[in-house]
Order: sequence, then structure tokens, then C-alpha cells
Amino acid sequence: MDNSILEPSERIDDLLTHQLHIIQSDEVFSFSMDAVLLARFAGIPPRGKILDLCTGNGVIPLLLTTRTNADIEGIEIQPRLAGMARRSVGLNGMEDRITIREGDLRDLHKETGHGVYDAITVNPPYMPLNGSDIKLNPHQAIARHEISCTLEEVVQACFRLVKPGGKVSMVHKPQRLSDIMALMRQYRLEPKRLRFVHPRAHLEANMVLIEAMRDGKPEVRLLPPLIVYDEQNQYCPEIMDIYYGSKEGEV
Repeated sequence: MDNSILEPSERIDDLLTHQLHIIQSDEVFSFSMDAVLLARFAGIPPRGKILDLCTGNGVIPLLLTTRTNADIEGIEIQPRLAGMARRSVGLNGMEDRITIREGDLRDLHKETGHGVYDAITVNPPYMPLNGSDIKLNPHQAIARHEISCTLEEVVQACFRLVKPGGKVSMVHKPQRLSDIMALMRQYRLEPKRLRFVHPRAHLEANMVLIEAMRDGKPEVRLLPPLIVYDEQNQYCPEIMDIYYGSKEGEV
């Protein structure tokens, strides 16, 4: 494998068992389970146009290629991360299927127009700014905190960019769920599916997966909880399947 494409601190990791590879950097960005679960949970069409907001190093677009033949775009505001994503796309020979944009999701509609994507995925910054000291480097701070975009701005961008009847899928923290659902309805994105992710069966959820439909009718399905670890501290069967089993289907 060609390591000449790497910058200092970067490495190439295998992306699950999908015969994909991705450029990672602990100093800048490394994907985690939330991205993998979102890529499996999201309702996406077999063809059409899909957009991944806050794409980071491009992990979600790469994973989505195992589930669809649609054209996939990702947008990332940080130049170095956008560069990592483009190099990962090239590393996997996916230039004809994935396009990575460097830019601000709040302005993307000015370039693409309104209502052009059949589905949108987003793993946004989880933490609102509260005036406390952020003890992270600038790359990590922007990825984790609402510095370059707020939750409302993310939801508003989804509304502007997704087609009527199109789906928007998000992963976030359960403590923000009330805000997420209120904002989605404010911007005509009707929540349709919810699933909580628990680290263990007896512990509170630490992630929530939510899918909404633009201009959909009010009706939400609460799916069974997804448990990550069993009593022996091993991945539960469904997590094993997501990581190492079937490439198709939804969570």
C-alpha cells in the first residue's frame, strides 16, 4: 500500500471487513462507532444522490458505497480533513462514486440549489459551546464542539438540501434528543425512526440514531435498543454483524 500519500501523524487503517482503507490521524480525526452505526442505520436509496454533512475523513461515504449505487458527496469545512477524505477516496478507487467538497454546510445550498439530495447523513459536533475551556487542538475542537455550525444550522441545512420525501439520518447524544426533534419539526423534517444505543444492557443509552423525512406525516417508530457489549465484555451479535458480517441492510 502506498504510504507516500500520508502526512505526518497519519496512518492507513482497514475499514472493517469491507476491503476499504481510510486515512486516520489521532491528532486530527479518527472515526468511531457512531459513524459506523449511522452508515448502517441510514435509510438510503439504491440510486440517486446522497450527501454526508460533517464528513470528516470520509468514513461514512466510503461505508455507504457498500449499500448503494447512488452518487455520494461529502462536505467538510476543515481543509486538512477534506484532504484526508479525498485521499481516502482515491486510495479505494472511488473517485467515480464519491465527491468530497471543502466548504461550509451552511452555504452549500447556494451552490447546489434547494432540494437536490435523496438522502442526507450527518454525524455533527455533539457539544454546544458553553464558555468553558476546550482542551483540544483546533481540528478536534471543531469536530466535537459547535464552533463552525450549531445543531440548528445543521438541521436547517438538511431541510434546504434534501428533496421533499427524502430522508435525513443523524447520530447524536441522547441528552440532545429533545432539541433535535424540536428543530427537525421546525424545519419540516418529521422524525420517523429512533434507535437508542446502549454500551451494556443495564446502562443508559449513550447514542441515539434518528431518521426523519422531509414533509413526512407525523408517525415515529421506536426500534429495539442496540446493545454494544455483552456480560463477557464482548461485542453482541448484532454489533459483530455490523462490523464483520453482512454489508447490506439497516440497523
